[in-house]
Amino acid sequence: MNYQVLARKWRPRRFKDMVGQEPILRMLSNALAQQRLHHAYLLTGTRGVGKTTLGRILAKCLNCESGLTSDPCGQCHACQAIDAGQFLDLFEVDAASRTKVEDTRELLDNVLYPPTQGRYKVYLIDEVHMLSNHSFNALLKTLEEPPEHVKFILATTDPKRLPITILSRCLQFHLKRITPEQIAKHLQHICETETIQADPAALEKLAKAADGSMRDALSLLDQAIAYGHGSVSLQEVNTMLGSMAQDELLPLLEALAAQDGKRLLEVIAQLTEHAPDFQQVLEELISFLHKIAIAQIVPDAMTKEERVAAMAKRFSPEDVQIYYQIALLGRRDLAINPSPQQGFEMTMLRMLAFQPASLSSRGLSAGPTLASSPKQRSTPTVGPADKPRDDKMVGTASSGNDTNGCTLIIPDWRALSSKLGLTGMAQALVSNCVLEKIVGNKITLSLSDTHQPMLNQKLKDRISEALSRHLQQDIQLDIQITSVELMTPIKQHQQEQEERLHQATQSLMQDPKIKQLMDMYEGTLEISFV
Repeated sequence: MNYQVLARKWRPRRFKDMVGQEPILRMLSNALAQQRLHHAYLLTGTRGVGKTTLGRILAKCLNCESGLTSDPCGQCHACQAIDAGQFLDLFEVDAASRTKVEDTRELLDNVLYPPTQGRYKVYLIDEVHMLSNHSFNALLKTLEEPPEHVKFILATTDPKRLPITILSRCLQFHLKRITPEQIAKHLQHICETETIQADPAALEKLAKAADGSMRDALSLLDQAIAYGHGSVSLQEVNTMLGSMAQDELLPLLEALAAQDGKRLLEVIAQLTEHAPDFQQVLEELISFLHKIAIAQIVPDAMTKEERVAAMAKRFSPEDVQIYYQIALLGRRDLAINPSPQQGFEMTMLRMLAFQPASLSSRGLSAGPTLASSPKQRSTPTVGPADKPRDDKMVGTASSGNDTNGCTLIIPDWRALSSKLGLTGMAQALVSNCVLEKIVGNKITLSLSDTHQPMLNQKLKDRISEALSRHLQQDIQLDIQITSVELMTPIKQHQQEQEERLHQATQSLMQDPKIKQLMDMYEGTLEISFV
């Protein structure tokens, strides 16, 4: 007896046999029960999700001898003939091989004739997007107003290539990708029915490799059964797929947790001996890091695994997040590396080099907050007596030379300028000024002559309005030009950045791990703050 592959043997024959398309099946079942039938259906979705299969089941529902039903009997002549591909009133057309307009016209010549065996003539056109423009034009009129005994079922993986005139004449159903959990459950059912010994973890691996396609999953299961001589084990599936189990990644993560670069490279060399697919290795590593992150942040959201719980204690949440991001970028760039192994090694070495937690412990802030240095603040002239008061500048609101009026209190200029809500050139101008003095409600700023081209009346008015709004007083603003070098807010920021960069460089240069990496690759250390 000839062997029938699992993808054909386990092809669904009724709606309830299909996996993962419940909303669409519900709509079609209700339409059949109410006899609200459309003349043209468009089934879209990726490969292997059941488009052609659903079209055949719908043909059986329309032509079952027990009547219009969402649950065909499967025993009558029409149902058996459709399953065997011998039903005369079901026309299955592969549009990829019949793209010419002559083929379409020949097909439509028989539309007017009544069905020979069944209740309806069903035209199932697969990969309909492959038809030529002339073929679509020939199909338009018939598709819009076909005879009552004709139903069209169009299937495609690329609906964007269909003319809008075709799309508007069809009732569209998008078949979604099947989840790995649904595929694994179905594969388990098949193995139990076929009396095949299968490891659940191996079936999960096959379901993940199928990438949403049930047909691909069944083909992979066939391949795994043949490879395992009648059984399916995780180790053999990993070998067959060129991937590895997450347990095999534990030495890699342990070396990373111990910050042992030598051990890390040794583990990578051991992995290379098995000739793995480094793209899949990175995918497994990303999946493992995802589980670790969940175990750290939301421990009750997943089933506890000892290996995941153990690793969750070895890494900080910040480390896991940056490792995850580095692994994603490494997988993206793997194809452009000189060799996959080199790309994988560089990805792991990046994880070893970047340590956000250790940087923070050395006094480097990860955020944009900047501390203002008292040495870099300019001391403005305050009031008529030029008297400074620590971090606040005090002036007297008065008329003429009278200094006995109400008090105007202003914080240091850098802090104030950042709170004015200015943008663009106005903010740039404010950041290049220093507070010179305050007399009454008049504020005087100094601007270096190198920045004089920035100054104009419109920007001056915007700054004056912003000061009045923020201080809740009518402020008169005067901006004086000077040739003296000023310690402006921008210069303060630049000096602090340089100081932080210097401290970071000195701190990292003393780290033995960084020294080891630099000696190993004859590298240099560059640090920048964004």
